[in-house]
Amino acid sequence: MPASPSTARAINDRLALRLLQQDGPLTATQLKTLTGLSRPTVADLVERLQGAGLIHVVGESGAVRRGPNARLYGIVADRALLAGLDVRTDSVAVVVTDLLGATLAEATLPIGSDTEGDDAVEQAAALLATTARSAGSAPLHSVGIGAPGLVDPVTGELRDTTGLPSWHRSLVRVLQERLPATVLVENETNLAAVAEHRAGAAHDSDTFVLLWLGHGVGAALMLDGKLRRGASGGAGEIGFLPVPGTVGTPSAVNCEGGFHSLAGSVPLCELAATHGIVAPAVGQEPGAAAAVRAALAGEGDGEAYLGALADRLALGVAAVASVLDPGLVLLSGEVGHAGGDALAARVSERLESMSPLRTGVRAGRLGGTAVLRGALLVAREAAQDALFAPAGVGGPSSIAGRAGGGPPP
Repeated sequence: MPASPSTARAINDRLALRLLQQDGPLTATQLKTLTGLSRPTVADLVERLQGAGLIHVVGESGAVRRGPNARLYGIVADRALLAGLDVRTDSVAVVVTDLLGATLAEATLPIGSDTEGDDAVEQAAALLATTARSAGSAPLHSVGIGAPGLVDPVTGELRDTTGLPSWHRSLVRVLQERLPATVLVENETNLAAVAEHRAGAAHDSDTFVLLWLGHGVGAALMLDGKLRRGASGGAGEIGFLPVPGTVGTPSAVNCEGGFHSLAGSVPLCELAATHGIVAPAVGQEPGAAAAVRAALAGEGDGEAYLGALADRLALGVAAVASVLDPGLVLLSGEVGHAGGDALAARVSERLESMSPLRTGVRAGRLGGTAVLRGALLVAREAAQDALFAPAGVGGPSSIAGRAGGGPPP
């Protein structure tokens, strides 16, 4: 059954807006080429989108040919604001951007372990509000939040998790209740995978596993271009993975004895100390990342430490590869970023002798910024679906459907 004229217009408008956001600014001629639409149809949609306040003329293309066909059209980027939050156990980082992703304001707030839960929530909420105000007068449309712990795949809510601050869950609920904006929450490792897939080391692969190496360990599964969260949201809880070389086995409430006991920051710092490398944590970076940097710089018995570290990481990578056969594993997080290509090459070498499957190992490109980048991408998708979708034409977003909170402004 052919689409009605109104539906066809809505579909064309949405396609043009997507192209303008991804590849813009563009001329009407370029839009005609990219969309395959006729010149009159493109002229109509440009006029329609301008009238709706979604696009505007931002300049002209070329210096020779002038006139209407040379006008460059772009998204009205300051129509609304987007925010990304990276919620750690001891801090909150906020970045606010326009609709095209240009950073307008950013801030970080340490939150001490002795801070009461309600106080931590109020401090984090105030940080977001202050940062958004400093970014401009446009309304805050969508907020993406990355947090450690499990996110319920049905409700989209952050679940209570042993060992993590309770204020994390309270913060999400408070923001959803207070803000006239779409508020989305996702596991931090999953957001890092989204960012690496869109703009990082996995941009050329739709199937991969991201291994997050920071204060703790985790994994994100991207299969055929989609995040796989598991039945309860626990896919990738690799810290609980039983592996050789640990004392005991993990339990339902404690990952000690699992892969975490080999690859978490504390055991990696202890391993570094045995090789004459002492590197305390600096800011948000765990001590293990500093130890890896020191080893690469030649401190202590750096080569032996890097080899022992690669041996440990290869155990987890081999286990993941044997079950999923992803073809690619990224070493991400602060430790993966610190190790870079040198650590990835060592892990790859050991993996070849442990697994018959061809699995590439790469260092993540985005390091500790990956979570915020992913949170902003999620917020941007939510804004696209709401602001750039004409009535009656909705586009499913991989994460935006998990939103909570009030209606968009």
